[in-house]
Parts: sequence; structure tokens; C-alpha cells
Amino acid sequence: MVNPPNVREPESRQPAAQVPAQPRPGTRRVGSPLLERGRGLGESWAETRGRLRAAATTEPGRLWIIGTVVAVLVVAFGGITAWEISDRSAAADDVVSRSQPLSADAASIYRSLADADTAAASGFLAGGQEPLDVRKRYDTDIATASRLLVKAAANTSGSADSAQQIAKINEQLPVYNGLVEQARANNRQGFPVGGAYLRFANQKMTTELLPAAQKLYEAETDRLYEDYGQADTWPYAATVLGLVALGGLVWSQRRNYLRTNRVFNHGLLAATAASTVVVLWLVVGHAVAAADLSTSRSHGQESLKVLNDARISSLQARANENLTLVARGAVLTQDGKDLYEAEFTSEMKTLNAKLGDAAHLADDGAGATPVKSAQADMAAWQDRHATARRTDDSGDYDGALKQVIGATGSTGECFDKVDAALDSALAHEQQEFTTAATDGRDALTGLPVGAAVLAVLAAAGAGLGISRRLAEYR
Repeated sequence: MVNPPNVREPESRQPAAQVPAQPRPGTRRVGSPLLERGRGLGESWAETRGRLRAAATTEPGRLWIIGTVVAVLVVAFGGITAWEISDRSAAADDVVSRSQPLSADAASIYRSLADADTAAASGFLAGGQEPLDVRKRYDTDIATASRLLVKAAANTSGSADSAQQIAKINEQLPVYNGLVEQARANNRQGFPVGGAYLRFANQKMTTELLPAAQKLYEAETDRLYEDYGQADTWPYAATVLGLVALGGLVWSQRRNYLRTNRVFNHGLLAATAASTVVVLWLVVGHAVAAADLSTSRSHGQESLKVLNDARISSLQARANENLTLVARGAVLTQDGKDLYEAEFTSEMKTLNAKLGDAAHLADDGAGATPVKSAQADMAAWQDRHATARRTDDSGDYDGALKQVIGATGSTGECFDKVDAALDSALAHEQQEFTTAATDGRDALTGLPVGAAVLAVLAAAGAGLGISRRLAEYR
């Protein structure tokens, strides 16, 4: 057999080699890593969903899902409870240890300034030789106001309004003190211009210092009521979540009973007991705290506010009464009446109204007795003041002066009794506030930590109870 010769075919007849087509710029290859990764994630998620769906169709799978949901609910309940109660507890602590003391200090600043103005006028009326006790009272009032201003400045850094009023008082108080010293110096030498200095000092006190002190007091009192509102707010989220968690635990146990005829699952029962304790602790503890804080507000803080207003009115009335004799009719209102006498009458009306409010708010004999005493002394003060005015109007200035600043039978004696009675009432109401507010704060003690610990134990109990049921299928 003759084989054909080994002859190579022309190159033009050989099949051309296949050259892969180059993708155009910006196009994605079908088998790119990004697409493969996306397909992998999609397939993985689909596979996971399929497994979950398959697990939900079996009793072990259902038990696992139920146990997970119940444990998450219980843990979330404990965490929300700890967070909300910690917030309320901090607000209640601020009421006791920060905002109410600052409000009381602001009221004391106002009282000290008003009392200093009263003492300055009383000392001026006594003549060149100012009584030692009156001078000491003035110096004590100025020192008290200065000390409390420093304390307020150190504790009200978060309030721009309070800081502004403190700065204003600090700026004007030395000016006022200087005017009073000028009045004293001229009074010792018998110069009539001393009365003008004292009236100017009183004007600065009533138009600049006392309004700033009033704004400071109002700002700090507003902060106190904000803390009250935050401490009183009911923890709705924790309560609702706690009821949902308890409902889930009860439902899971009922389901377990219906499917197995077993009355108790020890783990779920322990989880239910722990969650019930937290819910009851939350409801009862916050209710008691809110009730005590409400008592401290209605029978403590509100009474303190009214009594402070009453005391300030008595101090301003006393200062105006003294200045009536200092000015001797030199300062008149627009309708031609004596300015200081008109302001005295106005302040006494306010004092009468505030004492009535204080008597209404007093909830026990220890609080009502000094208020009633102040009301009686105020009535005697008004009677003696009317007598002194008639004496002065008849031209007997020295007789009127004795009836105003005398040791006995004077309006000053009545004023001192009113001031002492108000001081006693304030001390009692402050104690009432402190006791009730402290009880309210203490009612929340331990609840945040206790709720967190019990929630963890409840979740562990639920997990253990479900795992025991799961073990029966292995």
C-alpha cells in the first residue's frame, strides 16, 4: 500500500487560531469576582432563610426560636429598666442635693440683701452712733450674700441666665456697700446729704440688686421643677417591655404544657419569677418615689417658696417704713403721695396674702403655729405703723421715730417677731422637704442594678428551660 506523501497544506488552508475577544472598557466580565461574590452572598442568604424556614417547621426549631425571642425580650427589659430608672434616680438625687439647695441659696441671697437694706436704714435712723447689733446684722447679711454668691457661681455653670445675674450682683454689691458707708459717714457728722446717699443706695438695691437676685432665684427654682418633672416621669418603655416579656414567658410555658402535659418547666418558671420581681419592683418603687417627691414638692418646696416670698415682703416693708422717716416726704409718687409709704402698704398686702397661702399649705401643727403667730404679729405691726404715721404727720418726728425703732412697743419689735416666726416656719418646711425628697430618692436605690442582674438570670433560666426541652429530641 502506498502511503500518500507527507505534504504540508498551505497555510491559507489551516484553521485560524481562536483569539479571545477583548471586553470593551467599562464592561463587566460574566465571571468577574464581584458578581461571583454577589451570587455567593445571595445563595448564602437564601440558604440561611431556607434553613430557618425548615427549622420553623420542626418542633426543635420552633423551640430554639421561642427561646431566643424570650431571652432577648427579658434582657432588653432589664436593660431598658436599668437605663430609665438610673435617669430618674439621678434626677431625684439632683432634687435633693443640687437644685433645691441652689434654689434655697438663691432665696437666701435675696433675703440677705433685703435684710441688709433694712438694717442700713434702721442704723441710719438711730443717729450718728449706730447700734452695734444693727451694724453687725448688716455686716453679716453682706458677708452671707457674698459667700452664697461664690457658692452659686461654682454650681450654676450650666445656666447662662444664672451666671449673668450672679455677675451683676457681684458687680453692684460693692457699689451699694460704698453708698451705705458714705451715708453713715455723713450721718455721723450730721450732714443732711447722708439721707440722699442712703436713698440712692436703696434705689440701687431695689432697682438692680434685688431684681437680679429675684431672677437668680426664679432660674434656680425652674431648674428644680425640671428635675422634679424628670424624676416623676413614669418609665413607660420599661413597663410595656416588662409586660411583653412576661406575656412571652407565660405563653411559652402554656405552649409547653399543652404539647407535653408537663405543668412546670423549671427554667421558664424561674425566668418568669425573676421578671415578675423586676416588674413589681419597678412599679412599686417608682410609685413610692413619685409619691414621696410629690409630697416634698407640695408640702415642702411650695411652702418654702411662699414663706420665702412672705419674708422678703416683710423685709422690704420694713425698709420702706424706715425710709419714710429718712426721706421725710422728699420722694413722692406721680400722684403726689409718699413713695415709701405707698410701697410699705403694697408690701404689707403681699405679706398678708403670702401668710394666708402659707397657712393653707401647712399640713401639721408645727408648720401652722409659726405662720399663725406671724399673722398676729403682722396685724399688730400694721396698727403700730398707723399710730406712728399719725404721730409723724402731727409734727412729732422724735415720737414717731421711737414708735418705729424703739426697743419696746415699736413696729420694729413686731417686725422682729414676724421675721423670727417666718424663720421657724422655713426651718420646719425645709426639714419636711428634705425628709420626703430623700425618701423618694432612696425608693429607687438598687433598682437599676437589681433589674439588670435579675434580667440576666431570667434570660439564663429561659435558655436553660428551652435547652432541656431541646435535649429530649436528641
